[in-house]
Amino acid sequence: MSKRILVIEDEPALLRAIGEALTMDGFQAMTAVDAEQGMALLRDARPNLILLDLILPGKNGFEVLKELKASPEYSKIPVIILSNLGDEEEIQQGLKLGAANFLIKADYDLAGIVGIVKKYLK
Repeated sequence: MSKRILVIEDEPALLRAIGEALTMDGFQAMTAVDAEQGMALLRDARPNLILLDLILPGKNGFEVLKELKASPEYSKIPVIILSNLGDEEEIQQGLKLGAANFLIKADYDLAGIVGIVKKYLK
């Protein structure tokens, strides 16, 4: 059975591209455009890893991460932040809240993102 990846990203073109790249590499990609949709998918699908944007409509990614890590049910799921934010304070905040990694979108192409996902799911 393929590993399930939940991608929470509000930019439709990027969301689609990441989802397709993960699918082409054998993952089962589930996509959500906001925190609410992401949390609904989380409950239904039990992903093996979450790619999380920080700037989202409604709840932001930091709030989602806090909620995930406070939940005994979801706290063990690795969360990789994928964001355009990237000053040292934001990176440290994400890691302190429990993110496994913090990727700045401009620094990674799709293959790089998929490669990092693979690393965490070995």
